[in-house]
This record gives sequence, structure tokens and C-alpha cells, in this order.
Amino acid sequence: MRGWIIPIGGRLRSAEILRRFVELSGGALARIAIIATASHERETGGRYERLFAGYGVKRAKTLGFDRRSDCDDADWLAWLANSTGVFLSGGNQLRLATTLGGTPAGALLRELNRDGVHVAGTSAGAAYLSEHMIAFGEEGSTPRAGMVAICPGLGLTNRVIIDQHFRQRDRLGRLLTAVSYNPFCLGIGVDEDTAAFIDPEDAFTVLGSGAVTVIDPALVQHSSVADAAPGEPITLTGATLHVLGAGSTFDILTRRAELSVLRDSYATFDQPS
Repeated sequence: MRGWIIPIGGRLRSAEILRRFVELSGGALARIAIIATASHERETGGRYERLFAGYGVKRAKTLGFDRRSDCDDADWLAWLANSTGVFLSGGNQLRLATTLGGTPAGALLRELNRDGVHVAGTSAGAAYLSEHMIAFGEEGSTPRAGMVAICPGLGLTNRVIIDQHFRQRDRLGRLLTAVSYNPFCLGIGVDEDTAAFIDPEDAFTVLGSGAVTVIDPALVQHSSVADAAPGEPITLTGATLHVLGAGSTFDILTRRAELSVLRDSYATFDQPS
């Protein structure tokens, strides 16, 4: 059975998100591979190692996939192959795509998730999880032609397009634009300090202090993106939008949401940059 896929919107503060990831990965017996490829800061991986140690994980290791030539290193691949959870840090998602894409490490990540290993990513790491990845785009609430660039991502799922820092960076327009290109995928916009825990049966639960915005294009009647000039607003009719807070669930296959008004108090921690 496929492992969980966990996009996190960035600037993680709610302890329950990492706690839940650690629980899924085996608790104190977890073996967590940290991939900090997206980050320009050399200390990112070490800070996550210490953070996971604070949750009782005795085996959390940063794998040095800094260049494409590192992605077939036998020692790194062997450690990754025996992991129970994988965590992708934030930074620049194109660094992930251009470094891991088409390499043994990228292929192994897909195989591991297919076989039950859980994969989480924060910020850039979240965007990279799906088959269709938002590479970059503009801010703003109105969808416009050329507002967003899409490229291949890791490919753990082809059913969603993920955007991060969603409300904080005003990214509704670019996610609507991404969905308008081909109304097959759901658009999932994840706020900071928030996660969508997508289970093996393609339903997700929201955890954290923010919300997850879902753009469902199943009933789209018209998209003008094919005829719009660059920068011109896109006409998109029939799309459905859901805003889901903590405890809410959404079934990606049936396109049904179940809402919760229950909130927990959140412990916090200092997040690695």
C-alpha cells in the first residue's frame, strides 16, 4: 500500500504536524531520511536532525544529494532504501527538480512511497511532491495567462497540484491558472504552518494553524486560457472552491469534504530555515 504524502505549507510552528509524521514513520523506531537539496543553507539538514531527535527519533540523517552526481551514491541510496519516512526541506523547488529528476535517488523515492514509505515536504518540498509542479509564478488573486510555470515534479501523485505559503503570499490566482491549463488535477493550496496528510486511499486531513484551499475543476465549463494574451485575466467558470481548517477532511477521489470545527491547542518550536 502506498505511503502517506504530506505537503506542508512552510514556516512550520505547530508541533503536532511533525509529531504525526514521526508517529506514522514508526515513532522512536523511525528511520527518517532528510533531503535538504532545495535549501541554500548548509545547516538546514542538521537543524532538522536535531528537531527530529527532540521527538525521540534516534535515526534521522541528512542525505547529501547536493549535485546530480550525488544521486547515485551507493551509501546514500542504501540509507534511503531503508528509511521509514522521508522529509524534504524548503528552499527552491527547481533545485529539487533539476537535481533529483531522472536520477536513481528520484526513482527510489517514488518506489519507496509506492511501497509504503511516508514522504513529507515543506514549502518547496511540498510543491515538488506531485507529478505536476508549480515551478514559479506571480502573486495575486486573479488568474492571468502566463501567471504560472509548470514543470515535472517528483510524481508521487498525478491527482493534485500543490502550492505553498498560500494565503500568506496571495497565490490563489496562480493556482487557479495552473488548474485552468488542464482541469484534471485538483489544486491544493496549503497555508503556512499547515499540512494536508494525504492517506494511501487519497483522502487527506488538515492539521496546523491555517487552512488548505481546494480548487476542484471537475465541473469546469469553460477556460479561456488557450486564447488569452499574456497577462490577460482568464475566464474560468464552474470551478468549486473549498477552504478547510484543522480537522477537516477531503476525499480526492469522490471530491467530498467533511468539516470539523474542533481545534487543538498547538505547542510550537523554532523551525529550521
